Amino acid sequence: QVQLVESGGGLVQAGGSLRFSCAASERTFSTYDMGWFRQAPGKEREFVAAIRWNDNAYYADAVKGRFTISRDKANYTVYLQMNRLKPEETAVYYCAADILVQSLRDGRADYWGQGTQVTVSS
Repeated sequence: QVQLVESGGGLVQAGGSLRFSCAASERTFSTYDMGWFRQAPGKEREFVAAIRWNDNAYYADAVKGRFTISRDKANYTVYLQMNRLKPEETAVYYCAADILVQSLRDGRADYWGQGTQVTVSS
C-alpha cells in the first residue's frame, strides 16, 4: 500500500514562502514518479509540479521560476519550495505518485496524499 504523508502547509502573506514535504516509503520513492497538485475553492484540481526518479522536474507554467520540486533520496521525501506566493494560490495542496510522470502532468495519479491547506493573505 502506498502512503504519502504531507506536511508544511499554513498561512503566509503574499510574496512569502512555504515548503512542503511528502514522505514515502523506500519502495514508493524508488518506484513512482511524484508530484504536487492543488485545488482552490470552487476550482478543479490542477497540476503544479512533478519529478522523476532521475530528478528531471516539470512545472505548470503558472509556477515556473517561483516553485522548486526536489527529492531527498536519503529520506524518501519530495519537497516543494514555493516562493513569491500569490493570494490566488490559496488552495489545498496534494502530494501524488504515479508510475508515469506524464500521467501527473496530465492531471492524473495512482496515489494521493491527504492534502494540506495553504492560505496566502493579501
